[in-house]
Amino acid sequence: MAGTPVHSIAVVQGAAVIDDVDQNLSTLATLVGEAAERGADVVVTPELFATGYAAERAWRHDGAAIRAALADIARKAAVSVVASSVDAAPSGPGEASAHRIAASVFSATGAEALRIHKRHLFGEVEKEWMTPGDAYAQPFEWRNTKWGVGVCYDVEFPEFARAQALAGADVLLVPTAVPVVEEGVDGLGEAWHYSSSLIARLQVPARALENGVVIAYANHCGPGFTGGSCIATPFGRLAARLGADPGVAVVDVPVAAIRAARRVNTYLPDLSVALGDEPTPAGS
Repeated sequence: MAGTPVHSIAVVQGAAVIDDVDQNLSTLATLVGEAAERGADVVVTPELFATGYAAERAWRHDGAAIRAALADIARKAAVSVVASSVDAAPSGPGEASAHRIAASVFSATGAEALRIHKRHLFGEVEKEWMTPGDAYAQPFEWRNTKWGVGVCYDVEFPEFARAQALAGADVLLVPTAVPVVEEGVDGLGEAWHYSSSLIARLQVPARALENGVVIAYANHCGPGFTGGSCIATPFGRLAARLGADPGVAVVDVPVAAIRAARRVNTYLPDLSVALGDEPTPAGS
């Protein structure tokens, strides 16, 4: 694996307090600082953590000021940070601003290198108060690796991860906020019971496997949330998974191992052949 990059990627999770931006930013600073001390190059934080996850209230806070504070956290820890805020962006020429759930990538110097908008809104509250992103964002290149960014519900759609992989992404960075949902059909046993904890345990590793990517998925913990922040490998396994408590997980990701996984499972080039497109090299 000599000559290819190795990235140290972290996911952090904590319990946010609705509307207590100062406290939440302090919590994030502590978690990001711990990840940086443990050698992380990139730290993924949960969706709308600074405001607390409440779409009907998050837009009332100053998104630009929150992003400035998040940039300062990245600068002080000297590590790249992926963090979420509400972006008041114009819907179109001459139109009023629309509120969108955003994820930003802040460099270790505190510069906002990228901002994307959540494409798939979850639940009636988000749909009432937020506007979806127009399209999946294109991956960006950093340290000889391509990185894709989405938010929460995006990763539950196969189209998101596939679009990122087809655009060349090696690693997907996903802030999330997964509430506890336990629903089933009475009398039919566990096989007929849904748990939202399956997203981290089942869907995220499956997306990583079928697209040959690493996925770093950072969730809230505490009352009402599933925790379980994780880092999935392109071999369909979890390299790290946090439990129900606040914490930090750091995983070294050799890009050569991503290439190796794509030689084992040649889904993307085989899909191209089946669709009559130009094949993608298996090791790319």
